[in-house]
Amino acid sequence: MQKGILIIIFSVLAARIFPQTGGDHVYEFLNLTHSGLISSLGGSNVSLAGSSLNLAYHNPALLSHEMDKSLSLNYVNYFAGINYGLAMYSRSVPGTGNFAAGINYLNYGSFTEADPSGNITGKFNASEYAVSLIYSREIDSLFTLGINIKPVLSSLEKYTSFGFAVDAGLSWHAKNRQTSAGIVIRNAGYQVTRYAGEPRETLPFEIMAGITHELAYAPFRFSLTYRHLQQYKMTYENGDNQEESSGKNAFAENLLRHLIPGVELIPHKNFYLSAGYNFKRRQELTVPVRSSTAGLTWGFGIRTTWLDVELGRARYHIAGASTNVSLILRPALIYRKER
Repeated sequence: MQKGILIIIFSVLAARIFPQTGGDHVYEFLNLTHSGLISSLGGSNVSLAGSSLNLAYHNPALLSHEMDKSLSLNYVNYFAGINYGLAMYSRSVPGTGNFAAGINYLNYGSFTEADPSGNITGKFNASEYAVSLIYSREIDSLFTLGINIKPVLSSLEKYTSFGFAVDAGLSWHAKNRQTSAGIVIRNAGYQVTRYAGEPRETLPFEIMAGITHELAYAPFRFSLTYRHLQQYKMTYENGDNQEESSGKNAFAENLLRHLIPGVELIPHKNFYLSAGYNFKRRQELTVPVRSSTAGLTWGFGIRTTWLDVELGRARYHIAGASTNVSLILRPALIYRKER
């Protein structure tokens, strides 16, 4: 019965597949990376099994009983005065499943308002919000199914829009816990109310899959994430209506734009170093006349009994990089320690 429900959910959510990958949808902020760990691994990961509650935002099937009574707090000081964040809390109920709820926001900052003649008339703000309601349940000892329902509110000056998105994921882990994999359908949904005078827009739908493997006798863990399974072509035409590359080079470049590799060095269970590479980001944001580290990501994490600290640094462009800071708290253990 549970496997039948899984097939139905994935079939319904995959019914609408959109070819674009960015900039052509409403609620694009749903694709932002909040976690310091995920940011350091290239910005996307749906297969990494662990105790960090932030993992469940990228694949709801990764929500597990190990995250019970965890509180995650994330903040990113983005570019040009933009900032965004995520707060989430989880509970596990034996025999029922795992639950988590949270809210993420994107604040575009304050803008100067002017009339058509250029006369300053005041200021206005723009922001977007989404609630996450996550549920996961083990199908058997190896597979877990998860779903994330996300009501969305967007407020841009005096224009507002409401909609909802749904993520559905499946995760698998080997019996020895060294290998794990996941697949997720993200942001399948509908724009219920439109901005005034604007046509109804689609959401940034995407299908992702990935695999993670930890070496048995060395302190390394490797991840490989494949983005946009619903779309083969990831290259585009330049200003002269010419393809960016052709022949074998075009095939290789197109494939690499789908892939995001990441690696973690874990010399101790309470500390890790991580790095990743986002080829698509580099190709789209690098400046040809100047070498840069665009597309490269790195970070580190410190884990204690009641607090985890994650930091991720992602280079987008020669103009700057973003820093993701995450705190994973376990309040129940803090109170127990005080007693």
